[in-house]
Amino acid sequence: MGDSLNTLSATEAARKIATGELSAEALVRACLDRVSEREQTIGAWEFIDPDAVIAEAKLRDSEQPRGPLHGIPVGIKDIIDTADMPTRRGSPIYADNHPDADAACVAAIRSAGAIIIGKTVTTEFATFTPGKTVNPHNTAHTPGGSSSGSAAGVADFMTPIAYGTQTSGSVIRPSSFCGLCGFKPSFGAVSRQGVLTIVPSFDCVGYMARCFDDLSLTHRAVTCMPPLPLDDGLDRAPRIGICRSYQWPQADPASIKAFKTASQQLAAHGAHTEYISLPAHFAGLEAAHATIMDVALWQSLRRDYDEHRDMLSDRLRDRMERGMATNTDRFLEALALAAKCRTDIGLLLADWDGFLTPSAVGEAPEGLAITGVPTFNMVWTLLHLPCVTVPGLTGPSGLPVGVQLVTFHGGDLSLLALGKWLHARLT
Repeated sequence: MGDSLNTLSATEAARKIATGELSAEALVRACLDRVSEREQTIGAWEFIDPDAVIAEAKLRDSEQPRGPLHGIPVGIKDIIDTADMPTRRGSPIYADNHPDADAACVAAIRSAGAIIIGKTVTTEFATFTPGKTVNPHNTAHTPGGSSSGSAAGVADFMTPIAYGTQTSGSVIRPSSFCGLCGFKPSFGAVSRQGVLTIVPSFDCVGYMARCFDDLSLTHRAVTCMPPLPLDDGLDRAPRIGICRSYQWPQADPASIKAFKTASQQLAAHGAHTEYISLPAHFAGLEAAHATIMDVALWQSLRRDYDEHRDMLSDRLRDRMERGMATNTDRFLEALALAAKCRTDIGLLLADWDGFLTPSAVGEAPEGLAITGVPTFNMVWTLLHLPCVTVPGLTGPSGLPVGVQLVTFHGGDLSLLALGKWLHARLT
């Protein structure tokens, strides 16, 4: 693809647009050409209107810069409302759903000058049942989920940035499978107004890009921070806890090798590293996540169950019915364990800049019936921590395998800087 405009990072494209070296229209047309060339193979998009996107790009070129994302195309996961595009939520129930307003996170990037290029494919209600999307690195493999189209669209150079959401591992895991930089901010950092919420106690909006500078650019625009350059690491040698977690026995050889390589690279480049063991009660968090999610699915989607039960997938119905049957005491115990561990993890992270932990069980699984399992993500999501996938490594099949960095709640910018530092040393 060489020097095609659609391969530019958002950061570089924004700089060129600001200096007049590049027009928003030229950038958008290059991305749309890539979509036209590859969409039939990749299946990243649920809705895209090229004429409307080009018209919006021309408008950006005719006006004064709105903000740091001026003229930059962004894909939006199709559970996030857009006033000018349908939001179908990965379900036939919502095939004709046309919101009358943008979600807050969409309004924020429009205000910063971004161009919404289209809606990306999501699994059913951002849960389990896949859509049509395949992995650009090998189309016989899943791209991961539930932010499937966002991951594939960015990885295949259709757009430099895309929104995802995460309830279990829906930003971090597909980023790992597709070789992207993925960022799930601290719980509560990004507004969920206008976003389908499945589990209110830990759902998050996040982003995918091909570099950490673009993640920082996006996050600063969304959260109304000044568009400052992202540091390359910290102003000193980082202190990283090597945390296999209680899920480590589920890692396959590809993930084990990637984790070992990343640990070695951290130490080789001056980081202070030490293996960290989580307290015994953290072993119950994976089960607690499942319990909370089952109940929340029933609570959040009950109207769809009551009115359109036959239009839900069998797996989603089963999980909802399990939630309906869950003993209230068990649900409250899961919530209490999560709350306790959130306090405890803050104390454990106090002496560290972050923990290194796997981002996925391994390479993207072959086949499209499932999107992989969020084994190495759900605990950190439940704990409300910011997380990033750091790409740069591959497994035995030649598919990407990322590693994950997590840090204390609120440490989002320092985590992005740390991710950028490690990314440069893995590629």
